[in-house]
Amino acid sequence: MSDEGEEQHDQSRKSERTSERHDPPQSMSYKRAGVDIAAADAFVETIGAFAKATHNAGVVKHTTAYAGLFRPDLNGIAKPLLSAATDGVGTKLLVAREMKSFEGLGQDLVAMNVNDLLPSGSRPLLFLDYIATGKLEPDELLPIVRGIANACKEVGCVLLGGETAEMPGVYQSGDFDLAGFAVGLADEARLPDATTVREGDVLFALPSSGMHANGFSLARKALLEMGGLRLTDHVGALERSLGEELLEPTRLYVNPVLEVMKAFRIKGSAHITGGGLLGRLAKLVGDDLRVDVDPERYRVPPVFALVQKTGNVAWREMASTFNMGLGYVVVVDKNEAERFRGSLMAKHGWLEVGNIARGTHGVDLGYAAS
Repeated sequence: MSDEGEEQHDQSRKSERTSERHDPPQSMSYKRAGVDIAAADAFVETIGAFAKATHNAGVVKHTTAYAGLFRPDLNGIAKPLLSAATDGVGTKLLVAREMKSFEGLGQDLVAMNVNDLLPSGSRPLLFLDYIATGKLEPDELLPIVRGIANACKEVGCVLLGGETAEMPGVYQSGDFDLAGFAVGLADEARLPDATTVREGDVLFALPSSGMHANGFSLARKALLEMGGLRLTDHVGALERSLGEELLEPTRLYVNPVLEVMKAFRIKGSAHITGGGLLGRLAKLVGDDLRVDVDPERYRVPPVFALVQKTGNVAWREMASTFNMGLGYVVVVDKNEAERFRGSLMAKHGWLEVGNIARGTHGVDLGYAAS
């Protein structure tokens, strides 16, 4: 982690009428301009301990290197490939600010990136974060970095570095934004190949933990503006406040997905994020195939029905925006499906949710179709 990277300095100027130098009554400094280097240094020192707790044998220590150095273990990788992903948490951070609950955003940030590495069969190696803010607020930002580090440890990924930028004038005091960057390692010899998907192949899925970090602009508009709800409200079938429901962290899929990719030749898979369930599943099949999902085989969390009802959102729009209860989907060869059912389904909560059919390209969810 680093501060904005500029050194504190005093500004002086030469008089237009004389060569004599004059200090202004109050000399300008970086701190007076809105950037507190001392506070940033203290922040960086604290979060450095979080990062070090994620380090493994791959981290190469070098006292003068500005960049993080990492030596990947290529054991058992026939044709190594590096993969990379970047993402943020969108307007979910506005809900976190209003609820004054920040640590879950750290897991969201990691999950949105490392989960995106998985469709290539990649194992996450390292993660970097970027935090931009108008004024450094440790009470808000330290829990986020702690959440980032804890999520990295859960998936065996090193938090190798990052940037904390205090930028008054770009962001107002109290505003901040987050971005993450993940690098993974894949084996080209075992890349999933969606062109091999055939009629009769079977879909297995891992449930989502909730809304994850997609569609929050629509959700906030429907629930808070059109529905007149407050984040502290307890509504309908929700077992906690609306804000707590919305802030449930994105599920980390790395361990269960890599386990099945090691045991099976997965033909294709999808992390259900932007584009929702309809958009992501459509990318798994070619022009003459259709994805059929049985809505009776999984549970749509009540928060989605609440968004649909309060905002009068069409179900097709819902399924094109949200995960609708399924966070990660894999396509398994029909001849391997029985072995999949018998080996790993119960361990991580895999659900058999549908199959591949011949027909016009698209997705049929039962309640919505593309």
